[in-house]
Amino acid sequence: MIDPMGFIVLLKSASLLLGGLITFYAFRAYNRTQARPLKLLSVGFGIVTLGALLGGVVDTFLVMTREWAITVESALAVIGFGVILYSLYAN
Repeated sequence: MIDPMGFIVLLKSASLLLGGLITFYAFRAYNRTQARPLKLLSVGFGIVTLGALLGGVVDTFLVMTREWAITVESALAVIGFGVILYSLYAN
């Protein structure tokens, strides 16, 4: 049987890797084009990725309940997705 905690760590690691790559490539695109929406897109994905990282840190290393980890991750996801949404409408 699969250990749930090990599976969570595996999924979080994949999220950090993929989120980091998306952030990196969005920022590279911004550097090539200097298009402000691409800069905002990279910032938004960076915030979402940071939320995944900080949620894992709070859950694993800090003496806080799992609810705090979920709260931190969810709050940063909402902020990041808000920035991504704004980037799609920015001129």
